[in-house]
Amino acid sequence: MAGGAHGEARGVQEGILRRQSARESSARTYARALPIVPVRARGLTIEGADGRRYLDCLSGAGTLALGHNHPVVLEAIRRVLDSGAPLSVLDLATPVKDAFITELFRTLPPGLADRARVQFCGPAGTDAVEAALKLVRAATGRTGILAFTGAYHGMTAGALAASGGARDVQVARLPYPQDYRCPFGVGGPYGAELAARWTESLLDDPKSGVPLPAGLILEPVQGEGGVIPGPDDWLRRMRQLTADRSIPLIADEIQTGVGRTGAFWAVGHSGITPDVMVLSKAIGGSLPLAVIVYRDDLDVWQPGAHAGTFRGNQLAMAAGTATLAHVRENGLAARAASLGSHMLAQLTELSRQFPCVGEVRGRGLMIGVELVDSDSDWDGDGEGDGDGADPPAPEPGDRVPASGDLAPVPLGPHPARAPRPAAPELAAAVQRECLQRGLIVELGGRHASVVRLLPPLTISDEQAAAVLDRLADAVAAVARHHEEHGPQPDTQRGAQRGPQRGRRHGPAQRAG
Repeated sequence: MAGGAHGEARGVQEGILRRQSARESSARTYARALPIVPVRARGLTIEGADGRRYLDCLSGAGTLALGHNHPVVLEAIRRVLDSGAPLSVLDLATPVKDAFITELFRTLPPGLADRARVQFCGPAGTDAVEAALKLVRAATGRTGILAFTGAYHGMTAGALAASGGARDVQVARLPYPQDYRCPFGVGGPYGAELAARWTESLLDDPKSGVPLPAGLILEPVQGEGGVIPGPDDWLRRMRQLTADRSIPLIADEIQTGVGRTGAFWAVGHSGITPDVMVLSKAIGGSLPLAVIVYRDDLDVWQPGAHAGTFRGNQLAMAAGTATLAHVRENGLAARAASLGSHMLAQLTELSRQFPCVGEVRGRGLMIGVELVDSDSDWDGDGEGDGDGADPPAPEPGDRVPASGDLAPVPLGPHPARAPRPAAPELAAAVQRECLQRGLIVELGGRHASVVRLLPPLTISDEQAAAVLDRLADAVAAVARHHEEHGPQPDTQRGAQRGPQRGRRHGPAQRAG
């Protein structure tokens, strides 16, 4: 693009951004950290109004399983448009809806598809969460809900109440197991076992203050909570604990579903079959669609018990059918597992090179890099999501007899590398440096200190290498700046740019 044309394009973009800032709500989020104006996109690549190109590892917060404007999705949408079919049909039966349900049921976990019911909700995942909570309350006659620290289930009232940052007397919070910031200070299988026992004790102790709930909702991998995969044994324990007590288990697969974690549905890693699945994002093939799928004996609703004007989005159903089929027929879940494993291994080197990288974790193509304060001399005491003091550190070789069906769990010492305080300012700096290098990433985690990667399942090996190179470049620049200058003041954050290396992929490329 010639200099004059580029200047004109940049002026157009800056004008749009100025008007957005002046006219849109202060609640906007992504637009603050990502000051770009997308005008074209294909696959992993977005082109801005200023002519710069970016590798998009945000993917609409995980919505774009096949990336932007995938040919099979566009063709499915065109077929509906060209057919003259109605575009919005409330809950009437249509061939487009019938095809979507058939393809969806083909992918469901064993034991659910042959006795499933599906409810189409409003267009967003949070409405599906509301429907799930309403369903289990109606089916059980109970009102309380069990949820987990670090959870995120949406922005409507009930979904927010079940999320980690909310307070609600009807929602009891349980510890979600993790290694780096284990709520019990031990991590590994022992930490997961303690988390399971906490849940079991709360349910069975008549003095726990928590009556038998209407349901338990969990994410197989916590996304907004910091990309924390639930251990498979722990998930099986949650399934057994809830089944034994007739508590419906709700799996929130809004972000983890459709191959994202290396299985078509993330519950497939542990082999469990939930009673209710909450689905959205990728199931609409980039268009708004949300459903719950649940066991038929829970279907106690009266007509109109849960409705929504836009639950009959025919374009989304067609795009969703094409996406589900393409992922299934082309083995993209297995591809996500293998490529994700490779990317995690490469990124783990960052934690060895840079003390400010606390942990790299994830599952499939759902990856997180946690940034920490490497200058702190904090020793780890008191960190965690649990209440009270950490339990005594187990000695190597100790064993604890596990309850339920699990074998005894071997105990190891405390993690050799104690978790340091989260560093959200470093994570934000990495996000900015990534954007300057033409890479779009998201932030999440307990303190917004986790850089998150959610690339489309169609990402190539070459594109994955470019993503890794640009991210490593950004981390190196931030680490160097932090070592040389200390924390970056808020007033300078938007203006400063760390040194660059690795010009093989370079900064954001200009179009043309």
